[in-house]
Amino acid sequence: MATPSPIPVGISKDQAFSMAQTEMEYRVELFNKLAQTCFSKCVDKRYKEADLNMGENSCIDRCVSKYWQVNGMVGQLLSAGKPPM
Repeated sequence: MATPSPIPVGISKDQAFSMAQTEMEYRVELFNKLAQTCFSKCVDKRYKEADLNMGENSCIDRCVSKYWQVNGMVGQLLSAGKPPM
């Protein structure tokens, strides 16, 4: 039994590699924006402790959750061809 190729039919290995590289760059950029946004919003500029306190931890948890939720909504709208609200 032949193993199915992970590359879709009609796409060369170079095209698939380029697409994967673009996707990875997008994911890294998304993570960096998420980390920067939530850190600047939730963490006090004057470090008082080495670890996050309870309020900062809760804020970051909510911030990350909302960021992913909005990112998913925008992705669904874009894949459906609808303009963002």
